[in-house]
Amino acid sequence: MSFPSPPSRSDSSSLDEKKDPSMVGHGLADEALTKEKDVAEDTADASTQYTEEQYKALVRRFDRYLLPIMWICYGVQQADKTGLSTQVRIKEDTHLHGQQYSWLSTIFYISYLCCEFPSNWVMQRVNIGRTLSCLMFVWGVIVLCTAFAENWAHLMVLRTLQGAAECTISPAFLLIVGAFYTRREHTLRALIWGTANAGFGIITDLCMYFIAKHAQEVGGLAPWKAISFFLGGLTIVLSFFAFFLLGTPREVLWLTADQKRMAAARVASNKTGSDRLKRYWNSSQALSVFRDPQTIFFFVVNFVNNLPNGGTTSFGNLVYVSFGFTNLEVLVKGNIPRSAFSIVWYLFVGWVNLKWTGLRFYIMMASVVPSLVGMLATALLPDDPSIRWTKWGMYFMTVTGNVSGPLMWTMVPSNVAGRTKKTVMSSIMFVAYCVGNAIGAQIFRAADAPRYVPAIVACGILYFVQFVLMFLWRSYYVWENRRRDKAAEAAGISPEERERLGTLNGEQDMTDVDNVHFRYAL
Repeated sequence: MSFPSPPSRSDSSSLDEKKDPSMVGHGLADEALTKEKDVAEDTADASTQYTEEQYKALVRRFDRYLLPIMWICYGVQQADKTGLSTQVRIKEDTHLHGQQYSWLSTIFYISYLCCEFPSNWVMQRVNIGRTLSCLMFVWGVIVLCTAFAENWAHLMVLRTLQGAAECTISPAFLLIVGAFYTRREHTLRALIWGTANAGFGIITDLCMYFIAKHAQEVGGLAPWKAISFFLGGLTIVLSFFAFFLLGTPREVLWLTADQKRMAAARVASNKTGSDRLKRYWNSSQALSVFRDPQTIFFFVVNFVNNLPNGGTTSFGNLVYVSFGFTNLEVLVKGNIPRSAFSIVWYLFVGWVNLKWTGLRFYIMMASVVPSLVGMLATALLPDDPSIRWTKWGMYFMTVTGNVSGPLMWTMVPSNVAGRTKKTVMSSIMFVAYCVGNAIGAQIFRAADAPRYVPAIVACGILYFVQFVLMFLWRSYYVWENRRRDKAAEAAGISPEERERLGTLNGEQDMTDVDNVHFRYAL
């Protein structure tokens, strides 16, 4: 790796297209190049023009506007997506049999996969908040329509359309986190809205419990239809809030021009670009993703991570039933305690990562160990109703492994630079997410019911594979950072100058590979 001679701050020619690799191949006109250079220098200089108190006040404003709406939207999306596992009596009322129930999860993720790249392309070309809110409205209508499904064919069509509409929310939220927050803040903020999976799961389970109890006692609307009306209507209402509140700092209406400049100055140190200027599709960046070694880790580790997730998401309730609990008991004795602990665990992990840097991979590896032990114990303990609470405890241990997925996702805003490259990398990561979940749902075969021992053993083995892959991924980043440090020292570039040049390159939309002053977060 070679480095250019370090330019002085006053040497504007150092940022010209001929000398700065970040400009090569962009095909920008001279006027656009000049504007980009000026904005990059202004953003880098602005970081010293605001006080720490001003920055703290701005972050509090971000949190007030973003985190509540992101939490609710993500929670509703998760409840919509996994609603089949909580919708009591849906299998009986729609006459599902064999692998048909599994296919309702698989087709969702196949559709999610197919629409991932097109939807992310549209999001970059148009507007993150506008695109997401429109799709939220669409999937809200689809969830409402689920209440009118009468058979497997109806459900398959609706789940296909739902997967196509829901595929944008996670990539959009990661881009928003990267645009508003510093690297140190990424994990906590992403895990805060990530707790919505569990938090809204508790709300959904409680609703299902009381709806089902009422239906049992006095009859009336089937519980799965009632929850479809509830979730679908709530999603439609939320889409209007998302329209006005979500987006990058450049897109939202609730920041002044000076606050948008301050927001860009805060995140400039990430060296991944602040999104202060609108970035159009860059084909060279898109192709560079497939030459980047970290792409292999983003795809493979996420794929392996979501194989057990796809099965347990759809069949977790049925596992509890195999211990000797009723369907209603599962909601209050199985799902709610798991969800409550998950919230506490996510927030604890986020707080630890905010206080101490470089721990993300260590936490991911540590979190899958209890899941490995819990899965194997659940499968191998005898089929004895007298030890159902022992099995409950073993299966409860698997909750810790859920945090590894969201932690991996935060690597995109932290370790991928270049607006188009981020878009493509997040799409690849969520393609792996879809493939893993789609195949994972098929691991649980109807022939293995009610205990699903082979599937649960397979999930345990996959947690071990994750541990090894995460170790290799971290080792690659450590090696690459050391290689760049040695090259910079050999070139005689001071740490302060590396920081300045890295920031300027990031603001000019240079990728993490091209920006030799970029260092990967651990």
